[in-house]
Amino acid sequence: MNWLGGMLAKYPELAVYLALGVGFWVGTIRIRGFSLGGTTGSLLAGIAIGLVFEVPVSGTAKSLLFLLFLFGIGYEVGPKFFSAMKGDGWRYAALGVFMPVVGLLTAWPVAAQLGLDPGLAAGMLSGALTESPAMGTANEAIAALAVAEDLKALYVAHIGVADALCYVGGALGVILMCSTIGPRLLGVDLKQEALKTEAEYGITRTRSGVSSAWRPFEFRAYRIAAGGAAVGRTVAEAERLVPGARLFIERLRREGELVEATKDITLCAGDIVVVAGRRNALVGVLGERAVEVDDRELLDIPVASYSIFVTSAGLDGGTLEEAAARDEVRGVFLRRIVRRGQDIPIGLKTVIERGDVMYVVGTESSVARAAEAIGEIVEPSEVTDFVAVGLAIVAGALLGAAASFTVAGVSISIGTSVGVLLAGIVTGFARSRRPLFGRVPDGAVRFMQAIGLSGFVAMVGIGAGPHFAAAIREAGIGLLLGGLVVTFVPLISGLYFGRYVLKIPPILLFGAISGAQTFTAALAAVQEKSGSQIAVVGYSGAVAVAHVFLTTWGTVIVLLVS
Repeated sequence: MNWLGGMLAKYPELAVYLALGVGFWVGTIRIRGFSLGGTTGSLLAGIAIGLVFEVPVSGTAKSLLFLLFLFGIGYEVGPKFFSAMKGDGWRYAALGVFMPVVGLLTAWPVAAQLGLDPGLAAGMLSGALTESPAMGTANEAIAALAVAEDLKALYVAHIGVADALCYVGGALGVILMCSTIGPRLLGVDLKQEALKTEAEYGITRTRSGVSSAWRPFEFRAYRIAAGGAAVGRTVAEAERLVPGARLFIERLRREGELVEATKDITLCAGDIVVVAGRRNALVGVLGERAVEVDDRELLDIPVASYSIFVTSAGLDGGTLEEAAARDEVRGVFLRRIVRRGQDIPIGLKTVIERGDVMYVVGTESSVARAAEAIGEIVEPSEVTDFVAVGLAIVAGALLGAAASFTVAGVSISIGTSVGVLLAGIVTGFARSRRPLFGRVPDGAVRFMQAIGLSGFVAMVGIGAGPHFAAAIREAGIGLLLGGLVVTFVPLISGLYFGRYVLKIPPILLFGAISGAQTFTAALAAVQEKSGSQIAVVGYSGAVAVAHVFLTTWGTVIVLLVS
């Protein structure tokens, strides 16, 4: 132990990696479906290391990782943040503001009643509201306080102690509220609500774990029989013979010659046409009316499967049903939609938002035409634009440090951390308008967030370890109970405000509550209980706004308490 302690003191970076390794292992342990996650696991592992060994912690290293994390969060939520108020999205965004505000207004008097110092108050808020990034902004705010350096160090250590104490209650609270307590208070059945909401969105459910052996989209060749409904009609008219089926004629063979099918070509008996559409429509509709022909040359059509980044203002806020009626997407079929890394259920009433990624399939020319109307084709890339990342972080930090305002004669700076968060939002938003600007692969964004936050809290834990026992003796049970109050007041308030004031459907409300707490595990619990993915619609609408507010609360609570 002495040898290990000496090595960790000499090479403190090893203590951080040890905390990360042990922390992520602890974070994966599941007890009745609940796990702490890598971030909280890293905090607890760091505290344990700090209790046993004396390890110096670099303030520069903490700031480096935390700024990287904040930029990653801002970059991810940027496209959604500025469009959150469009359509029904304003309801989820409003909840994403309401619950964090209630959380702050609850934490402040609780901290005052318990006599908590700024560090304990900030840690209670970050843990009870399951928003670990607030620890970083609180750390920066404490560094700016006009108190002795040893007192600052104590306050910073207390952040990690209080967060570790309150996080478990906060995490369990939001999971139970969204999956069990909330449905009982509203008197709703999650499975029935999911079915009802899916029907409203035009979503057809498939059983979990079961998928069709059929390919969803097909290109098949059919001979037009004499007296058939398509004879004498143009291609455009023939495509409308089966309303709602979205069948498209791509090519035809006439008297042995291949002919590209334009919309004004008149079809004749004996023509062999290639029809693109969903397999069930081709088999169930055309299969009973026409003779299928195996013509390899005719069917040899270049087919593309691309992902398209949505930038069109004309599509933003519209439904899939409206988009499907546009000429630009003729012959193009949607396979999936991804919004902020989450798959969005596909239905006629599903709303398209700028920043979505649409995965489409169709002929190469059709997909290229659709891409011009929708946005830009996202070519696979593993290269990060470090020019944009580096300069955005520097610009955001400098502006945050320079921007200040005066309250009651006290000059208050926004801070480098909030500045970098805003810089990330602006960069992400700019990329939603120009997808080739500031490209950061999804994997790189996830790594920024994971290593940035987990590495930061691991170092916070290492610094908090020596003060852990004393802080527990000072504020233990009161801090734990206070954290539960801070957890449940915004949850209960958000439940009734969202349902009866904002009129959010129950299943989407529980997704929005988990988003307002920025806690993905609660969303997963709702999806598991309801047997549906539909709650992600509410989650994605609230989480972008809530992330910004909850992160800044670390600074605000320190200023209020101090």
